Amino acid sequence: MFAGRRGLVGIVVAAVVAGVSTTAVALPDDAEPAAQGDCPQVRAKVERLEGRITPNACAFMQRQVAFGEIPTGTPPAVGGLNHPRVKAYLGIFDADATLWEASDAPQRGQTVIGTSITNSLRLAPDLRYRGTDVVADGSAMMFGQWNEVTLKGRKVAYPQIARNVLGDDGKSLQARRYYDRYALFRDTVPELAPEGLFNGIADSGPAPSPGPAREPFRAREIPDRLAAWNGEDVGALVSRMGRARLSGPGLAAPLATESGRRAYLQRFFDTADVRFKAGQVAFGSTTTYVEWHGTVSGPKGKDIPFGIVERFGPGGEWELYFDTLPLVADRAEIGALFQKLAQPQ
Repeated sequence: MFAGRRGLVGIVVAAVVAGVSTTAVALPDDAEPAAQGDCPQVRAKVERLEGRITPNACAFMQRQVAFGEIPTGTPPAVGGLNHPRVKAYLGIFDADATLWEASDAPQRGQTVIGTSITNSLRLAPDLRYRGTDVVADGSAMMFGQWNEVTLKGRKVAYPQIARNVLGDDGKSLQARRYYDRYALFRDTVPELAPEGLFNGIADSGPAPSPGPAREPFRAREIPDRLAAWNGEDVGALVSRMGRARLSGPGLAAPLATESGRRAYLQRFFDTADVRFKAGQVAFGSTTTYVEWHGTVSGPKGKDIPFGIVERFGPGGEWELYFDTLPLVADRAEIGALFQKLAQPQ
């Protein structure tokens, strides 16, 4: 979803939020996930809904779904923060909420957040999304969604994880958005878009036959998993997942072979020096989301706010959500991309 950035139109994406402290919220080592609550208004409109669904989580999800469904109608330049769709978006957030977009300063408060979405809807009034895999774990919310938008006359679609920490009224106190901004520029402004980080990464050779089901991810694994990310331990990250297929930014198809998965992660670590800490963890009955956030340093800058969400799914899926753009473009180059995107055709 989009957000303004220094007068440009930016994208609310894989990002790191400051202002509200977070810790890893997880199940005891051998506990089963808490029983699902009921939120029928949302359950009927998303592909999968799991977890500990409290009343505040249900209220949040209803607002999130509503914004994704309603049309923009009259451009938000008419009405500004009072535009109906802008008001629906602001209804998702607490008055003092914090929202970060990738590699930039945090947006604080409804006026700043509202101005961002107003600018975004001017650029792409047809922005719509639907809920995919959603896991609520009390005040921690991982809302998977499939976004669709028209930019430069082209339809662009991409997955996103909207990660939120909720207040008692179901308003988001702290929001992070995890998806790949590079997908917005690859086909819309190809003359300026840099080479994709994972170009050429694919399986070589036949995929192995399915193996035994791997054990669900447990809270006790968080320290070792965090150490593997910070230590660039490709072997540990891959071996834990068994034969799970890996999906992530820049891939045309999930990677089924161990060599393909290793090549993908090695390409990432060859470019990105990450310094992560554990963020929010959301456990459902079949799906687990784990957030790692902090900074990344590489050829395009040092100590850039950055994060990754891992999704471990019911069919053995292993999915990564993060933004490759700050790994292939510096701040000036990103600014030029946004300026080009905003120019009339």
